[in-house]
Amino acid sequence: MTEHFFCIHGHFYQPPREDPFTGIIPAETGAEPYANWNERIHSECYHPNAKLGNFERISFNIGPTLFEWMMANYPQTCAQIVQQDQANIRRQGVGNAIAQPYHHTILPLASRKDKETQVYWGMVQFLKRYGRKPDGMWLPETAVDMETLQVLADFRINFTILAPWQAESANLDCTEPYRVKLPDGKNINIFFYHNELSGGISFSPQWTTNADVFLQEQVQPRYDQHKTSRGEPQLLLIASDGELYGHHQQFRDYFLAHLTNGASQRNGMECMNLLLWLRQNPPRQTVAIRENTSWSCHHGVLRWKGDCACAPTDGRWKAYLRQACDRLAHDLDEVYIQALKPYRVDPWLLRNRYIYVLLGDITIERLIAEIFGKSLKPESFHTVALLLEAQHQRQRMYTSCGWFYDDFSRIEPKNCLAYAAQAAFLAYKAVGEDLGTPLQGVLRNVISHRTGLRGDIVFNQQLALAYR
Repeated sequence: MTEHFFCIHGHFYQPPREDPFTGIIPAETGAEPYANWNERIHSECYHPNAKLGNFERISFNIGPTLFEWMMANYPQTCAQIVQQDQANIRRQGVGNAIAQPYHHTILPLASRKDKETQVYWGMVQFLKRYGRKPDGMWLPETAVDMETLQVLADFRINFTILAPWQAESANLDCTEPYRVKLPDGKNINIFFYHNELSGGISFSPQWTTNADVFLQEQVQPRYDQHKTSRGEPQLLLIASDGELYGHHQQFRDYFLAHLTNGASQRNGMECMNLLLWLRQNPPRQTVAIRENTSWSCHHGVLRWKGDCACAPTDGRWKAYLRQACDRLAHDLDEVYIQALKPYRVDPWLLRNRYIYVLLGDITIERLIAEIFGKSLKPESFHTVALLLEAQHQRQRMYTSCGWFYDDFSRIEPKNCLAYAAQAAFLAYKAVGEDLGTPLQGVLRNVISHRTGLRGDIVFNQQLALAYR
């Protein structure tokens, strides 16, 4: 019987690309011969990995907005993925899919209420698609602080995955999970992925040309030899962008299939489900985390709020973009709270439950009747419905990809401003308040160093489209 286990975790995610007015993804340059990048990556990655059965043998999360797009366009791929999660439940009693906050928001930069909404929306979407509550949750960019972990624990999330440098420990043992103690007395479990293996599989294509060689030369030597001599079971977690397997690196979907479907046993190792591992090998140690850290920025979370050395060019525009979004979010919340105050309902409970409307489970009429305890007059109903959708667009504008890359002229930050403009427009329709004008000064400082494009121009163009 082997004591050497490993787990591959794939983070499958694409940002929302839909035009906020039409709900349709426009044609995207570079995705040819496909209409957009979602279509291309589905063809190169999601579909072939589902066809090969890879989702049954790895740990994975799929971004909720991406999964909803696939449900609308490729429901058979989604059905295959869900069936492969269910196969683990039938065989082992636990699934291998984990959830993700809904809009890939950098949670340490979000308010407590936004953290709760993102986690709750992600859990509800997971329950709808997989038919079970999630035990684990992948944090966007593994960005973490104690408040985020507290929110996960409050929603009964059992574990998450972090990078090893996010632990406040000089002697971290990545072959076993840890427990983090939370301020309210709860605990949450953490798996720390193996840095060298995860980096190698992600950025060294020569590592992934032969699964047997990879296991023999890269994985096997990295088990703790002292534990091996004592016969202790140990787990190596290898985490990467799931789109590596077939999209970023051609034919790596076949590498993954071979790695997890025979090669491991021939090399004296066994694939393992993370939740099953927790049940069989609960944490023996506690650890503190380094707050405001992530897996893709070694400067904490600066990449998503300012000028960071991760970007090779001037990133000052990011601070102005976040400042504009934060100002708009504050003003949207004030408008929303004031509009609901006469009804004495919990605005955040209402917003959290709006996910059932977005997923098509209930109508907006039913949601409002449930929370308000009655139907509203048409004018009041219209105001509340508009403000709820404004809150949805407000959540979308914080999608992390808007800040990830080095230049504002990319589609991702422009999309964030499109969602911001839509939120401001909806608030104006609902209560007549102009929330866009106060943003103009700061948005003038959101400037592309490549093209000179300014944030206020993009924002105002989107507002003009909304007012048509």
